[in-house]
Amino acid sequence: MIRTLRGAFHPQADGTAVIETVAGIGFLVNLPANSTLYKKYEGEEVTAYTLMIVKEDDMSLYGFENRDELALFKLLISVNGVGPKAGMAIMSILPEQELRRAIGTGDAKTIAQANGVGKKTAERVILELKDKVGDFSDAEGFEMPGGVPMPSDDRIEAINALMGLGYGKSEAETAVSKVKDEGLSVEDYIRRALKEF
Repeated sequence: MIRTLRGAFHPQADGTAVIETVAGIGFLVNLPANSTLYKKYEGEEVTAYTLMIVKEDDMSLYGFENRDELALFKLLISVNGVGPKAGMAIMSILPEQELRRAIGTGDAKTIAQANGVGKKTAERVILELKDKVGDFSDAEGFEMPGGVPMPSDDRIEAINALMGLGYGKSEAETAVSKVKDEGLSVEDYIRRALKEF
């Protein structure tokens, strides 16, 4: 699985970019339309945090400038009926923090402005993610409900893995949140979280 890419930035006209690594391999990456990566010059070195999605007939990379954007994209595509294409359309309407605010405050009208996303889908996004996008009383950043910091990518992957093992979403989130150590691998988070059930 490709988690990050570092290399020369070559924007394309179709909402994608090629990131050419020092090894000379160019990876085609889908980017949100408002990505600050587009402010980079042709050939400038960039780092993108990526998610690879593999389907029967497609294998695509989705890239973001930071881990918070990637985490929000993962949350969006966890919503029933929101695939990667719709997730990218939603990510393209606002910067990441403003989009979290729109979800957290129930602004379905703004979310429904995303290309191909209707009112019902926007309302489903809010319903499923409102409690997960954070508390916006702090202008500097966001926190999960109860003042718990937003989980890292590895924690989110551990939660998803536990759900794949048959645990409920809230069960998995609670178990992973009980692991106090930071900076562990996905496998370590899973191993320790399993002891909490």
